[in-house]
Amino acid sequence: MVVKRDFYLEKLVNRRENGRIKVITGIRRCGKSVLLFDLFRDSLLASGIEPEQIITLKLDTAGHARYRNPQELDAYVRGCIADEKRMYYVLIDEIQEVQPIPNPWLVESGETIGFVDVLLGWMDIRNADIYVTGSNSRMLSSDIMTEFKDRGDEIHVNPLTFREFSSAYDGRDAWQAFCTYGGMPRLLSERTDEDKSAYLRSLIRNTYLTDVAERNRINNEISVLDDLLNVVASGIGSLTNPTKLENTFATLKHKRIADSTISTYLGYFEEAYILRKAMQYDIKGKKYINTPLKYYFTDVGLRNAQLNFRQQEENHIMENVLYNELTARGFNVDVGIVEYNYKDAHGKSRRSRLEVDFVANKGGNRCYIQSAFAIPDAEKRAQETNSLRRTGDSYRKVVVVREPIKPWYDENGIYYIGVEDFALRLADQLL
Repeated sequence: MVVKRDFYLEKLVNRRENGRIKVITGIRRCGKSVLLFDLFRDSLLASGIEPEQIITLKLDTAGHARYRNPQELDAYVRGCIADEKRMYYVLIDEIQEVQPIPNPWLVESGETIGFVDVLLGWMDIRNADIYVTGSNSRMLSSDIMTEFKDRGDEIHVNPLTFREFSSAYDGRDAWQAFCTYGGMPRLLSERTDEDKSAYLRSLIRNTYLTDVAERNRINNEISVLDDLLNVVASGIGSLTNPTKLENTFATLKHKRIADSTISTYLGYFEEAYILRKAMQYDIKGKKYINTPLKYYFTDVGLRNAQLNFRQQEENHIMENVLYNELTARGFNVDVGIVEYNYKDAHGKSRRSRLEVDFVANKGGNRCYIQSAFAIPDAEKRAQETNSLRRTGDSYRKVVVVREPIKPWYDENGIYYIGVEDFALRLADQLL
């Protein structure tokens, strides 16, 4: 089943023939290939481009394995661009599969040729418009972007948002299905809960963990990676850091893993787009706090599968979904901290720290969002909005609850809305 991804398709169409390399990134199986080879290719054909002007290669397939050699890849693409009077569109999937080889002209120096060299060479071909996908953020390191000389555009693709998912979901309770199995596009074609669960568990075990281990040459540490991902999955929405995780390993797993190793492995998960981290931001002090921080799964279905669907805490899952809904729309999302002074019952000065679940920024605009799950009474409402009322600014403030409600504003200008309504409508209108 092909789901419309208009948000990303528009980005590609707007960047067509702009002289830059379009790099489509995202976790494996999130829909990058469908976006490029189905939706974008159809868009090209609909605009009058002939099929022979579109060059496609899927480098993670056996049929195109030879083009993982950079010289073979370069020769093939240049050979397809036969007519200098026509524009050609080069669509390449999983560009990081191209393996570096020794430079045949500088063997003694140890210099290699890789996909970056190939892409840089194609930049000089005026009648070639280049699009590549990649499943690992290391391919977009600052060094590589420097080599592109600011001629590379990144389009980051996420798993399906709730609105995308619900538009294609064949069933009554789309929200429950989404919070259980997440937004990997193939799930919409899986009919039974057993098939959906098996697919997600296979992705975790046979694709993501294996890919991280092989790419970083730590095949003997897969069990440690698995345990670490379990610990993070159990604590989504909780502040943590490598030292805390080291202590958790020692207590629960009876393993001694240095915090430096844990930090490295967490970085590997981020590079593979499995995890994202949200830094703490001091709203009044206008500065970041390096640690502790929060980790969220790029897809809640993967989080649930990692735990064999045992821990289904709706409040934590909802918080993870909200984080993903915001980042998928291009917001930079932090965890907000508000500090204030008060006097206790004995008249002594005290300092307290409150948390704003999400500080969502885009450009110069900002919105504060609190994931409250339920607000049964005035006392709970005061508790959930305490941090929002103390930010000291006039940016928009939103409280998201689980149950469907008629959206409303309170006397402090704070907006209340149900989570499904937020995901389907408000998230696109925040700023």
